[in-house]
Parts: sequence; structure tokens; C-alpha cells
Amino acid sequence: MDRILQEISAMGCRLEGKDSMMTSLTEDTKSMRLDIAGFQSRVTTLEQRVTTVETQATLASDRDQDLLYLRSKVTYLKDRSRRDNVRFLGFPEEIEGVDVQSFLKNTLPQLTGLTFDPPLEFQRAHRLSPKRREGTNHPRPIIACFLQNTQARHLLKKKHACRAHSV
Repeated sequence: MDRILQEISAMGCRLEGKDSMMTSLTEDTKSMRLDIAGFQSRVTTLEQRVTTVETQATLASDRDQDLLYLRSKVTYLKDRSRRDNVRFLGFPEEIEGVDVQSFLKNTLPQLTGLTFDPPLEFQRAHRLSPKRREGTNHPRPIIACFLQNTQARHLLKKKHACRAHSV
């Protein structure tokens, strides 16, 4: 019986050790559960923030596309603005050949007696409106848009000076 009591006592000591281990494991498990709950909360918060950032990035991308479109539209409108155009009247039809810009580069300095440094450059130059029917006496005007506005102004000043002397 003593032996049984000793074994029961030894088992009780072992069980007390196991009980303290179980208590420690229980506390560790509770601590881990709290840590996991905290991590889940942080992950949820981060997911919400990422969603917000993705939404803002999409909106920014749309705004960037709108901005690029509007910039190209403004550039187009500036390029097509009529106020920079100069009309040339009286040149017979088809005298310019196939390249109106080359014709104007060669002809305008000769007609005005002006030298242009750098040489004349045009953004575009063409005849206005479609070809007229045979037998029409009035040639179509040539429209030119100078790349350098100073060249156009210089040419127009010369034109006004020539008019004043011929009157």
C-alpha cells in the first residue's frame, strides 16, 4: 500500500507539472489567438487601404487620359487657328506645282526682295477650297501658316510698305 501511495503521490506530482504546463499552453494559446485577431484586424485595414489606393489610381489614370486628350485637342486647335494664316491672292492656278510650300519659299523672297534667315518655314500651305471650273477667271487664294510668326510679320510689313508707295 505504501508503494501504491508513493506511486499515486509521484503521479500527482507529475500531474501537477502537467497541469502547470497545460495552464501555460492555455495562456500561450490565448495570447496567440489575440495576436492572430490583431493581425486579422491589421490585414483587413490594409486591404481597405489597398482598395482605396487602387480606386484612386484608376481615377488618376482616367484623369491622365482625359488630360492627354485635352492637351492634344488644345494643340490641334492652336495648330489649326486661322489667325496665324496668311492669304496670298493672285497667283495663277497650278503655278505652284505639287508643293505649295517650296513654291512660296522660292517665290516670296524674289517678289518682296526680302531675305529670310533662317529660310521660310511653313506649318502648312495649300490652296483654299476645291478647284474651280474651267473658264473661271479668279484663281483660288493660297493659305500659309508660318512656323515663325516673325517671318509672317516681316512679310506683312513689307506688303503694307509696298502698298503705301504704290498708292
